[in-house]
Amino acid sequence: MSAYESAFDKTPVGTIEVKTLPAARLLAAHGDGNYFQENNGLFRPLFRYIKDNDIAMTIPVEAEIEPGIMYFYLGADYKDSELSETERVQVTELPERTVLSLGVRGSYSSKNYEAAKAELLTWLSEQDQWVATGAARGIYWNGPFTIGFLKRAEVHIPVEAAEQPLN
Repeated sequence: MSAYESAFDKTPVGTIEVKTLPAARLLAAHGDGNYFQENNGLFRPLFRYIKDNDIAMTIPVEAEIEPGIMYFYLGADYKDSELSETERVQVTELPERTVLSLGVRGSYSSKNYEAAKAELLTWLSEQDQWVATGAARGIYWNGPFTIGFLKRAEVHIPVEAAEQPLN
């Protein structure tokens, strides 16, 4: 059981599922390079921002990989709060969205992310009900002090229902 507010439910390890994520308000830190190269450089300004503004931590952390963008979800208490942006941290809104998700366990590495993304892309190529609508993102559930093999993550690819041909 986590003490943090969760933005949505985890996808079980080894499971591929299509799920709808609720609309959300997030804090974002942008980098110039790959997420896995910039991780700490993205985390620090976000952590400083939530600490300075007395904002509760939530899970998961979401990441765009190229270029690196790290997102912290804002909990329900901050849904309508006025939050100022800084040079390093922006406030952003995401609409409800449907994603193809794979739950994984292991360290938060480019290798593990790419393996999960490849598995999702293979799944998409072998069916005709769903089509990708954007780039994959990493979803990270545990903090930096969790041992690598215990860490939980997901890879999400945004999807929409494929147009079915009329018979």
